[in-house]
Amino acid sequence: MKIARLAARLAVGAMATAVAATAVAVPAQASGRDLGNRSLAAVLTRDTGGFDHNSRDFDVLTAAVLAVLQAKPDSPVKVLTDGTVALTAFVPTDAAFRELVRDLTGAHRLPSEQAAFTAVAGLGIDTVENVLLYHVVPGATIDRKAALKADGADLTTALGTTVEVDVRHTWFGRQVRLVDADTSDRNARVVVFDINKGNKQIAHAVDRVLRPIDLP
Repeated sequence: MKIARLAARLAVGAMATAVAATAVAVPAQASGRDLGNRSLAAVLTRDTGGFDHNSRDFDVLTAAVLAVLQAKPDSPVKVLTDGTVALTAFVPTDAAFRELVRDLTGAHRLPSEQAAFTAVAGLGIDTVENVLLYHVVPGATIDRKAALKADGADLTTALGTTVEVDVRHTWFGRQVRLVDADTSDRNARVVVFDINKGNKQIAHAVDRVLRPIDLP
């Protein structure tokens, strides 16, 4: 089963690196002196409703971040709580996590948000931590304008591996996709830009969970 292989390979695979300023070949949004210090964690935890029927928000992601920090208070994921540290995060929606779990389990129907989180948590805290770190690009505040100019750029994540920016021209305008390590599944697309814009930590919502390993 894919979900077992994902847990096993991430558990013994790439170890999370300490979050530090990383050179990224993408122009930053603005000078750090011009940006605020509101953290992405503060933005995510403003929604106190918990799991619901809105698949476009980030309940599963928020629960995953909190679970990692509860189990490992000194995890590099903690950088999301420090708004003075510049970073860009690609944050999967609840729909993205539900789709991931359906794909990994081979189910025919999408699970609920609660069921999706339970399945993700079942991978183990270390695996969840590594997957979260794969969505964080430390050291750069990359807004929509910069992202659209970054076609072909390799972004070094907090996991120590990279994702590639793929800017596509479509009938409704330019679209940003992220090429992860899994060659057999559709790449994530940015569906909402510039969450927490104006601060050192910025996020873009994506419609798939990025996969740091290639799953058959």
